[in-house]
Amino acid sequence: MKYFILVPDGGADWQIPELGGKTPFEAAKMENIQMLAKIGEVGNVQTIPEGVDPGSDAANLAILGYDPKTYLTGRAPLEAAAMGIPMRTGETAFRASLVTLEGDRAYPDRTVKDHSAGDIGDEDAKAAITLIDRELGSETLRFYPGVSYRCLLIATKLDTGEKITPPHDILGRRVGDYLPESPEIRRIMERSAEVLKNSGTAANALWIWGQGKKPALPKLAERYGVTGSMVAAVNLLKGIGRCAGLDCPNVPGATGTLHTDYRAKAESAISAFRTGAELVFLHVEAPDECSHAGDLAGKLESLEKIDREVFLPVYGYLKQSGEPYRILILPDHRTPAALRTHTSEPVPFLLYDSEKTPAPRGDRAFTEAYGALGEPVPSGEALAARLFA
Repeated sequence: MKYFILVPDGGADWQIPELGGKTPFEAAKMENIQMLAKIGEVGNVQTIPEGVDPGSDAANLAILGYDPKTYLTGRAPLEAAAMGIPMRTGETAFRASLVTLEGDRAYPDRTVKDHSAGDIGDEDAKAAITLIDRELGSETLRFYPGVSYRCLLIATKLDTGEKITPPHDILGRRVGDYLPESPEIRRIMERSAEVLKNSGTAANALWIWGQGKKPALPKLAERYGVTGSMVAAVNLLKGIGRCAGLDCPNVPGATGTLHTDYRAKAESAISAFRTGAELVFLHVEAPDECSHAGDLAGKLESLEKIDREVFLPVYGYLKQSGEPYRILILPDHRTPAALRTHTSEPVPFLLYDSEKTPAPRGDRAFTEAYGALGEPVPSGEALAARLFA
C-alpha cells in the first residue's frame, strides 16, 4: 500500500464577498482534486486540539498522528532538527524571524509591516543573521540562518515559559503591545533593529518567538509501520519529518512562497515512490503565505497550481503503478485571507482508497461546507489511524 498526504498549508478559509460568497476552495479551479472528491470521502477534522495555538507545528504533527499536547515542544526545535543544529540538554531554540518594522519612532511604537521581510532571499537572510550573530551572539546565544526569513536562535541560559505572539499575527499593529515579558529577549529584539537598520535589505529587525526544547517523536515506522519521505520547502516540516523518521529531500526551486517549483515537488514525490517509499507527505506553504499577506489572488493561484502541477502528476503515477494506494488531502489549519492569521476551526479532508471506492456523487466536493455535513473526525490522530488502518 502506498500513502500520499497532500497539505495545501492554510488553504481552508471563510466565505469571501469578493468571491461571491465562496471560499478559495470553492472558487479556485481545482478540477482534478474535485474529481477525486466525487469518488472519495469528504469530511471535517479537528487538527488543533482545544487549548493549543493553531500553528503549523501543532497541525502538521496532528496530521501525522502525533497528539500536539503530548509531542509539541515548540516550533523552533523542530526547525533546528531540520537544519542539523545540535541541541544540548537544557538549551532552548527560538525562531528568530527577520521582519520589516514600519516607522522611525521609538522601537515599541513601530508597527509590524511584513513578517517575512519581503520574502527575503536566502543569501540576504544569511548576511543579516551573520551580522546579528557577530554583534549579539555569544557562547550562550547562537544565531543560525534558515530558509528565507525563518532563522533560529539557540540559547543556553535563556528560558521562558511565556507565549510570545508570532509576527504574522500582528501585522499592522504596534510592536510595544506584543513584546515579550523577558527583558533579555526584548533586549535582543531592540538591539537587532539597531544592527540591521543599515542592512540594505527589507529586514530591519528580528522577532523572537516559537521557543521550545529538543523534541522526541516515536518513529512512524514504530507507530504505523510505514517509511517514506517528507517533501517540503520549510524547515518546520522537514524537522517534523526527520524526527518522525522520514527522508527529507532537498527540492531544487522549492521556496515556501507562491513562486515555489510545484512540478519539482511532484517529481520528488514520484521519485520517492519509485525508490520504495510507502508514504510521501507533500507540503505546500504557498496558500498560507498568501493568506498572511492578504493576497487573495495569489491564494487562488497557488491552489490551482497545487491541483494541476502537484496533485495531478502524483495521482497519475499512483494510478498506473499497479499498487493499491490511499490519498489524503487536507490543509493543516485555516488561514482566512481576511484575518491574515490562523484559526482553530475544523478543516475539510478528502480521503480516497483505491480499493474501496464509494459510489460516485456529483455534489460531493472538497470544500469547507461539504466537509461540515458529516460527523467530524475529532483529531488528526484519529484521521491518521483511519488512513493507516
